[in-house]
Amino acid sequence: MKKLQLFLLVMLICLCAKTQVKMSCCTPSATDRFAMNGNKASFVSFHDDPLPFVYESKTGHDVTFKASDGKDAHGYFVPSERPTNYYLLVIHEWWGLNDYIKQECEKFSTEFGLNVLALDLYENKVATTKEDASKYMQQVNTDRALAIIKGAYTHVGGKAKVFTIGWCFGGGWSLQTAIEGGSQVAGCIMFYGQPETNIDRLKKLNCDVLGLFAKKDEWINQKVVDEFKENMEKAGKKLTVYSYDADHAFANPSNPIYDKDATEDAYKKVDAFVRERMR
Repeated sequence: MKKLQLFLLVMLICLCAKTQVKMSCCTPSATDRFAMNGNKASFVSFHDDPLPFVYESKTGHDVTFKASDGKDAHGYFVPSERPTNYYLLVIHEWWGLNDYIKQECEKFSTEFGLNVLALDLYENKVATTKEDASKYMQQVNTDRALAIIKGAYTHVGGKAKVFTIGWCFGGGWSLQTAIEGGSQVAGCIMFYGQPETNIDRLKKLNCDVLGLFAKKDEWINQKVVDEFKENMEKAGKKLTVYSYDADHAFANPSNPIYDKDATEDAYKKVDAFVRERMR
């Protein structure tokens, strides 16, 4: 009887251990947590469908490069007017790599004098309705997205000094892109993206972070921002935060009702942040 009781006790311990491992393995990543907002009616309905827009660049063009998993990845590249080793990796908002993003890429290249590569995490899918955007955002596979990011670093080369930037969905991925870049990264800019909460992962950052958030944001709210500040401090990393009296997506390139004043001030902060680190 005692042997049977001991056997059952061991089996129970093993079952509990397996359950805990499974729960740990299934804990969603920061970017997955943000993607889950696609299931929330309030988040989906908040975003107005972008106005139709077509942009043709004189210098920008689509590019294909190898992701670290060996598969092809898609991006959009705008070269600097003058040769430089500085690059800006752009991560699109939840609509995908549309013409609004391509226009922003050319602006960044012209204003900062660097090469700009926009990464397509939707893999040639562009949403024109909030329903499609919700679907595409939730379809992004974390491992595949990281493979695209790693492939982008290989594509730009080991001598490249990289900045990252993104809005909304792309804001969180801007941070993840900076983490993946190691010592190559000169700075990270994230507009109201989902912060990383894993302090060990934040410790891998090798750059300062500029966080631009909205006080009226229902999803990346003040509690989330405060936790981000605490976690960055624990990780020993520098985070500069500006919070605007605006709502989520206030600076999204495709937002028909974006906040002009908040956006202009935010981009002044971005300009200063980048230029200071390009010296």
